[in-house]
Amino acid sequence: MGSITMQEPTSTENGATAICNGNKQQPDQISDRSPADLVSTVNLSVRTPEIDGSRKRKAGVLPLEVGTRVMCRWRDGKFHPVKVIERRKLQFNESCDYEYYVHYTEFNRRLDEWVKLEQLDLDSVEAVVDDKVEDKATSLKMTRHQKRKIDETHVEGHEELDAASLREHEEFTKVKNIATIELGRYEIETWYFSPFPPEYNDSLRLYFCEFCLNFMKRKEQLQRHMRKCDLKHPPGDEIYRSGTLSMFEVDGKKNKVYGQNLCYLAKLFLDHKTLYYDVDLFLFYVLCECDDRGCHMVGYFSKEKHSEESYNLACILTLPPYQRKGYGKFLIAFSYELSKKEGKVGTPERPLSDLGLLSYRGYWTRVLLDILKKHKSNISIKELSDMTAIKAEDILTTLQTLDLIQYRKGQHAICADPKVLDRHLKAAGRGGLEVDVSKLIWTPYKEQG
Repeated sequence: MGSITMQEPTSTENGATAICNGNKQQPDQISDRSPADLVSTVNLSVRTPEIDGSRKRKAGVLPLEVGTRVMCRWRDGKFHPVKVIERRKLQFNESCDYEYYVHYTEFNRRLDEWVKLEQLDLDSVEAVVDDKVEDKATSLKMTRHQKRKIDETHVEGHEELDAASLREHEEFTKVKNIATIELGRYEIETWYFSPFPPEYNDSLRLYFCEFCLNFMKRKEQLQRHMRKCDLKHPPGDEIYRSGTLSMFEVDGKKNKVYGQNLCYLAKLFLDHKTLYYDVDLFLFYVLCECDDRGCHMVGYFSKEKHSEESYNLACILTLPPYQRKGYGKFLIAFSYELSKKEGKVGTPERPLSDLGLLSYRGYWTRVLLDILKKHKSNISIKELSDMTAIKAEDILTTLQTLDLIQYRKGQHAICADPKVLDRHLKAAGRGGLEVDVSKLIWTPYKEQG
């Protein structure tokens, strides 16, 4: 399923390893403990009975139950509300202490992590609350607008799942199994669970060959593999080369292991993506940065060979070290250039992630408004669709979101005030890297012999 991710890349010099935090966005500033709390902390040295009482209270709540809500100190040094998702005993620890896997309730699941007891403020512990009861209580306090916003947030990215399936999905994927990966010259912190084969269950770190995407448990295994691996680019046909950028088309049927490995890798950074075990039905378009060492994967999108729903993209990802360079927008634009070559309109497969939807809306906005600015006479949605290969429904919803369309006498009329268009274009931000269509050498799948 479609998803785009964006992050500031970690700079490297002289080929040194870069450590990327996987776009763990900084939470909004939340006030730390109050001055009164700090004063009480200073005075504890002379209030011995209260120290004893506090210790007894803390001992009474430990170990924390799954579902407990508590304040947790994050890497920014501030405390944020979390919910305990899982717990496990620390190995080689005589006191039988636990560490806890927590979800920062205000933020995306990609921030979930294991924390030590000392990061938790035990004075803030709340009893385990039944989620259904809590949801009902919260619902009663919400305005209609707030409730709609929450519903949109919950549904977005999981429209295909009913409530029971969504709970099952969250339960199965609630704890990250792989904490970090090594890919080429980068170490990357992962964001989500990925269902690697059972023999990798005890591996917090995996080592990927950046060319064939085989993965191993130990660095030595990777080093031995790299001495034997003769690939210097993704297996498949190079269909685009412009400067140092290259795009390879990989047939999932011809390169099944590569396709499956790519899906395992991608799932570490995409929450709701369906893992394709049957990759035969898909084509993978892998974007690379090329140098004298080879073609290094930057990101990719996948596409069904035959789609009855006019999907021109199934899943999309820019790897964290390469985000915020315009590659995600490039991949979207590239998918539409393929649709134009096919003589079809296209649309991304739903559901889109939150970041994916933002990226597509930005792309649609820029493409459509550029045309409206240059087009002096009236233009229909059908004509816009023919020119851009964007599906008419996506054009309509984009223009409606921008308040650029009105319904008059049974027809949609597009409002194209230049000042309004300029304002929306500025808000949409800059476009990504340009696709030089003259460098695209590609035959649509159905025409391939």
